[in-house]
Amino acid sequence: MAEALVGLRFASPAFPQPRTHRGRLLPAARFASFWRGRLYTARAAVAGPPEVDEDEAMSIDNLHRFFDLNIGKWGGSFYQFDAHGRVLQRISTRLSVSTYGEDNLMSLLQSLYIKQASSAISIVDEEDSEPEWVEYKIKETNMFTVDKYQQVGFFPEEKAFALRYQTAGMLETVLRVGVLGEDDTGEESPKNLKIPSRKPSIVCENCLYSLEGNGRVRAFHIMDPKGVLDTLLVFHESQGYVVPQPLIHSPVGTKNASSDRINALLGRWEGHSVTKRSGVYGATLDEADTAVVLEMDSNGLLIQDTISTKIGTGTTTTVNWTGSANDNLLQFDGGYEITLLPGGMYMGYPSDISKSVAQLDSFHLEFCWMESPGKRQRLVRTYDSAGLAVSSTYFVETKV
Repeated sequence: MAEALVGLRFASPAFPQPRTHRGRLLPAARFASFWRGRLYTARAAVAGPPEVDEDEAMSIDNLHRFFDLNIGKWGGSFYQFDAHGRVLQRISTRLSVSTYGEDNLMSLLQSLYIKQASSAISIVDEEDSEPEWVEYKIKETNMFTVDKYQQVGFFPEEKAFALRYQTAGMLETVLRVGVLGEDDTGEESPKNLKIPSRKPSIVCENCLYSLEGNGRVRAFHIMDPKGVLDTLLVFHESQGYVVPQPLIHSPVGTKNASSDRINALLGRWEGHSVTKRSGVYGATLDEADTAVVLEMDSNGLLIQDTISTKIGTGTTTTVNWTGSANDNLLQFDGGYEITLLPGGMYMGYPSDISKSVAQLDSFHLEFCWMESPGKRQRLVRTYDSAGLAVSSTYFVETKV
C-alpha cells in the first residue's frame, strides 16, 4: 500500500544489540518478538490528513470493502526484475494487515516483515540460527489518504486495485534488508544491487487477486526522474503466510523460456472491461466488450489489434500496433514496451514518458496476470500529460 513521505523514522532501541551482529541496517531499530525469529522495526513517516472535497471523497462502503479485501496475514515472495524479465532478487516477506476505528474514521494498518539476509561476517551459533525479520510499518491508509495521496482505483466486485506511491522508500527497504541485511553500509548505490531511484517520476502499484484461490500479485512500476523504466517489482502473496509456488519455473533468459512466454499470449482474447476514474468514490466511466488479437509473422513481426465496443452506445474503436520481440522484451512502434515475466505475467510501460508529456499525450502502465492457460486479468492505469492518474481499467479475458 502507499506511503506519503520520503524517509523512515526509527524507534529507540529497547535493549542492546547482540554482539554477534555488526553494522545493522537499521541501527536505531527496536527489537520485538515475531513468530520464531527476531525482528527490527522501522516506521514510515506519517503526514497529517489533508482536506478532502465532499464530491471527491471515497464512500464509506467502498472504503470498508477496500479494507476488507486487504485485511489478513499474507505470506510470499518479493521479486525484482529488469526490463528483459530477468530475476535480479527474490526475498521472503510477510504482511500483516488490520484496521482500527469506525465508519469514516477507520484506518488500515499494515506491517511488512522482511526476511533479513544473513551477515557475511557474523558468527552465528546454534542459539542464534533463527531467521531475523525486519518490520516496516507502512503509512496508515484512511479516508483522507485514499484520494489525495494514493489516488486509488478500486474494483470491489473484480477484487483489483491500483494506487500511487510518492516514494519508493518501502521497496528500497525490502531490497536492502533482504539482500544486504546487517552488512548494509548505507551506500546510495550498493555494489551488485539495483536500488530504486530516490526521486522517481512515478511509482505505481497494480494489484490483481487470484480467480482460483486465495492469492494475489502486487506489481510495481518505478519510472526514473526522466520518465524511463527504473525497475519492476512484484509481491506474490497468499493468505495465511502460506508461501505460493515460486514464479521461476524455467531457466530465466533461455530461448525456451522466452518462447513459452510469448506463445502463451499469441492468439485472440475476448472479454470485458470496466473503467473507473481515479479515486475510490466508485464512479464508473464506461464498460466495454473487448478483443485483443496478437500474432507473430514468419519474420518475427508482432501485430496486435485491440478492439473495444462500448456498452450502451455500441461505438467500436480499433487500435493497431506493430513491433518486435527481443527475448522477453516486446517493443512496439510508437514507444510502448512490454516485459514478459514468469508466472504468466507481463508489465507494460512507455519507453519514455517525457515524450508523452512533451506532446501533451496521455500514457498508461499495465499489469497482466495469466494465472492459468487461456484466462487472464489485466489492470491498466491511465495518466494525463501532467502525470496524474485519471482512470484505471480492469479487464478479464479468455483465449478463444
